[in-house]
Amino acid sequence: MAKLNQFIKICFALLLVLVIIYVGSLVNFVFKPILSLITIVTVPLMLAVFFYYLLLPLVNWMEKKKVNRTLSVLLIYLVIAVVLAGLFIGVWPSLQTQLLNLVNNAPSLLNALNEQLQELEQSGFLAEYLPKDVNPLSELTNYLNKGFTFMTEYVAGLFGVISNVAVVLFIFPVILFYMLKESGGFGRKMISLAPKRYHEEASKVVQDIDYSLSSFIIGRVLINLALGVLMYLGFLIIGLPYALLLTVVAVILNFIPFIGAILSSVPIVIIGFIESPSIAIWSLIIILVSQQIQDNLIAPYIFGKQLAIHPVTTIILVLVGGDLAGILGILLIIPIYMMLKIVVMKVYELFFKKKWEEA
Repeated sequence: MAKLNQFIKICFALLLVLVIIYVGSLVNFVFKPILSLITIVTVPLMLAVFFYYLLLPLVNWMEKKKVNRTLSVLLIYLVIAVVLAGLFIGVWPSLQTQLLNLVNNAPSLLNALNEQLQELEQSGFLAEYLPKDVNPLSELTNYLNKGFTFMTEYVAGLFGVISNVAVVLFIFPVILFYMLKESGGFGRKMISLAPKRYHEEASKVVQDIDYSLSSFIIGRVLINLALGVLMYLGFLIIGLPYALLLTVVAVILNFIPFIGAILSSVPIVIIGFIESPSIAIWSLIIILVSQQIQDNLIAPYIFGKQLAIHPVTTIILVLVGGDLAGILGILLIIPIYMMLKIVVMKVYELFFKKKWEEA
């Protein structure tokens, strides 16, 4: 009888949740302003969290050196402003020139690509490796169209989120300033929600999450910069056009787990192929070698074994994140996985480990 009453209570609770969801759908106009606000704040908040964990170790180090925390943040802002000014003066002119040249030369580049594909088809080189009823030119064109469509949809979705760049640029530094200045405040609030006897364990969880996210973000920045240097040097050696622009795009796209490396390779190989098939092959070799050095030499040295995530796990997480929330889901899924893993391991250690071992 007791079990039946418990089952009825669970069913009633589920029914109540469904009724609340249904009533909420009828008055969705009430929630639209809230959703719009969340959409506007999402990107600056993500940027603030990213740079918070990137700069947190430096702010903590300066605080240990008896530098006021607010002063530390202001000094870091000043250094960042100087670095950005140096990049704007030293790098931006070359980057802007290559970007404008690429945009202006787009029609001629597409014609050159078409000519290269026709020559490759006429040479019969691909005929030996493809079925007789397959037209390599049309097949490759279809794949390129699908690739461009895929990239366009994701870029359009991303720009849909970043609907107001001015708002992002204004809100993000302000949020970041207060996060760095009042570091630990959110963590202390989370700890206070736990029962008093578990405050010590909750504090360790918060510290582990801060350390893991900070190490992960700093590591991603370092290995992506190293990858960019390797690729740029290789592109200069083989004489790849728009080397700086393509390298910057590759470094940015490589922050997207798994698929970023694939997406960044497409424009590089296409530009190389327009120049000549041999340049395309050498470009692909440089990409593969650079990524192997990144994955097998640089990443293990920076991350160590503590933050290692199995490649299969990464692929599954990326697929789930992309299906749930598109590009934002892909970017956020691994940090969320890392936080949940820490929390679940601590909960298991506190409440289930002893019972499981004694069973």
